[in-house]
Amino acid sequence: MKNKITETTKKLQKMINDAPENGKLVLPAGRYEIGSLFLKSKLTLELAEGCEILGSQDLADYPQIKSRIAGIEMTWPAALINIVDCSEVKIFGTGTINGQGKIWWEKYWGTDHKSGMMADYEKRGLRWIVDYDCQRPRNILIQNSQNIQLEQIHSLDSGFWNVQILYSQFITVKKLTIKNGPGPSTDGIDIDSSQDVLIDQCHVACNDDNICVKSGRGQEAFLQQKTTERVKISNCKLGVGSGITLGSEVSGGIRDIEISDNEFFDTGVGFRIKSSKNRGGFIENIRVKNLTMHNVHFAVKFDLNWFPAYSYSGDTEDVAQLPIHWQKIIDDVKGLAGLTRVKNIEIDTINATKDPQQFSRALYFGGLKEQPIENLTLKNIKITATEFGEIHAVKNLVLDHVVLNVEEKTDSARGKYAR
Repeated sequence: MKNKITETTKKLQKMINDAPENGKLVLPAGRYEIGSLFLKSKLTLELAEGCEILGSQDLADYPQIKSRIAGIEMTWPAALINIVDCSEVKIFGTGTINGQGKIWWEKYWGTDHKSGMMADYEKRGLRWIVDYDCQRPRNILIQNSQNIQLEQIHSLDSGFWNVQILYSQFITVKKLTIKNGPGPSTDGIDIDSSQDVLIDQCHVACNDDNICVKSGRGQEAFLQQKTTERVKISNCKLGVGSGITLGSEVSGGIRDIEISDNEFFDTGVGFRIKSSKNRGGFIENIRVKNLTMHNVHFAVKFDLNWFPAYSYSGDTEDVAQLPIHWQKIIDDVKGLAGLTRVKNIEIDTINATKDPQQFSRALYFGGLKEQPIENLTLKNIKITATEFGEIHAVKNLVLDHVVLNVEEKTDSARGKYAR
């Protein structure tokens, strides 16, 4: 099987390399179990109906490359399909990219979700670094590239994030279907320090953020100031997962984001912002409009002190002796500079309903006393929920035609959401 995977990978890579400029390569119906493929500029790749690309379950079949993982620049296994340092590339068709990710999920938390690397690291007080040490392949990586289109294809069971858009411009992701099993960090689409990105008519169900906007973590990203801006997320259907999220890696800044006409079904969160006290950066000029939600546990949730066990490394001795990516996590943004500035957020028109037996919370705005959320407007909001929620440290909050139908008194203990 190993030799067959290697042979198939080499054969497909040669077909890519030999394709003419502005050429089109069609993968017909069939099963192709492979390691990493690297596309080239001015190429169209069609995954025909019945075509299924299967990810190798041997990490050696994914070459180590320089990339950024959850905000930290480090070496990491290449994705199954890589568009790196390219321009004018299109992947389309009704075929499937299946990461066969279960083996990587079990590496992280075992077959019982209580063991694996996660349990070992938690016992040693290292929850904050296990996600970076437990290397798992992505399905699709777009990195340092321009004018890229992904359309209609299916992405299934990635070992890590399904689609990462990193340091890239003028990217269109349209009509993708992303379905992931219960694996850790199996985000649907991550937009990372990129500009002019359109996510449209996608259907995403996963076990973490359905669609996430990021810009790096720690001093390195804070000093680089590689912002994410001019992103539009529209007409998407979001199933199981953690909704549309800005953060938590925001050290480079996020601005000018438009989120409109999206539907959520049985999603953990609808729209959220998350950061922590050591990220720095900013989130500003965000426009959210026309969201429909059913059985969403937290309709709108802003948490600027999110998931401390993951966000803060704690006291660590002999830092210089640690791996470089550990040092980067520890080298966070200190003091008042580490507080993320969140301002100019407008949320217009949410209609959220729920089944009688389902728990839900309408609103949670967790600003910081030292750095309040500024200029937050909610209008034309109608939410039916179990409880209202909480509002902390918001300056210039405007509520215009906001109707919340709640059943019970807010219980703070039920408001925790770590993902």
